[in-house]
Amino acid sequence: MAAALSLVMNTPLRFRVLGDSLAAGVGCMRVEQSIGHLLADTVRATGQAVTLSVHAVPGARSADLAPQVRNAVRAGVDLALIVIGANDLTRLTPPAVGARLLHDAVAELTRAGARTVAVTAPDLGVLAHVPPAFREVVSRASMLYAQAQADAVTTAGGTVAHVGPEVATRFATDDRLFSADRFHPSAAGYAVIAESLTPYVLAAAKRTA
Repeated sequence: MAAALSLVMNTPLRFRVLGDSLAAGVGCMRVEQSIGHLLADTVRATGQAVTLSVHAVPGARSADLAPQVRNAVRAGVDLALIVIGANDLTRLTPPAVGARLLHDAVAELTRAGARTVAVTAPDLGVLAHVPPAFREVVSRASMLYAQAQADAVTTAGGTVAHVGPEVATRFATDDRLFSADRFHPSAAGYAVIAESLTPYVLAAAKRTA
């Protein structure tokens, strides 16, 4: 039994990261500071070998997920992380449209045998670029979009990573969590996000064993 468990733990978990600039790590000074690398290191710390590939593309919207999914499936995938939604919000993508595209991406990964964790749209109301008078409206729109995404992910067989309001509050009150462009996270910001995602990714990684 112990020998079998050791063999499983040493068979590399094929971890694929898909989505937009947040998934790609825009704003980091080093690639090791990005979400995918931080989470891969966390899984490795449990004794599980991991191979990581990042298929995310800066600027991607939900409409751009299909080719990323095809590449991940072609490479082989056991665990997938999708981070998508910010660009859908800025481009005013209807929630039903973005949710359907995300559903299709998760469903295809599920059919390929992957466990998928999805991070829904962030609260764009915390951004400094948003005038104070509009922040409540933007936050509300972000929440509604994220809820549509969450419903779609669950229906498709994926897991929704609920990044709680405390994370948005930390970003709203600590400028150090943003990179110089005041839109993307800094290395410290990515560390905060990765910490909030850790329970979901570890749980999914255990279920793939």
